[in-house]
Amino acid sequence: MTEGTHFIPTIALAELAPGGMRRVSSGAREWLLCRAGSEVHATQVMCSHADARLDEGRLKGHRLICPMHGAAFDVRDGRVLSGVARAPIRSYCTRVQNGIVEIADAADFG
Repeated sequence: MTEGTHFIPTIALAELAPGGMRRVSSGAREWLLCRAGSEVHATQVMCSHADARLDEGRLKGHRLICPMHGAAFDVRDGRVLSGVARAPIRSYCTRVQNGIVEIADAADFG
């Protein structure tokens, strides 16, 4: 992240249980928040392989599993871990400020 990065507030950390996922949005933007242990990660909502919503899948540790064909992605960086997907999913930087999960504005990263 660069100094001056703009962060978008989403939900209170307390609303995202450990091991849980939650789809959040701001305007036309949409993300999937995943809480793996004490870490919160944000990814794109749709699978890179097919038209499947990843928030309908499962989260096992850092492994996000698509509900349609079982493709698995690492929520930390979006890389494909297994399955039919060949392209990674997009991941976004997050932080927690005053108990609120914030996502770095992708526009800041060109």
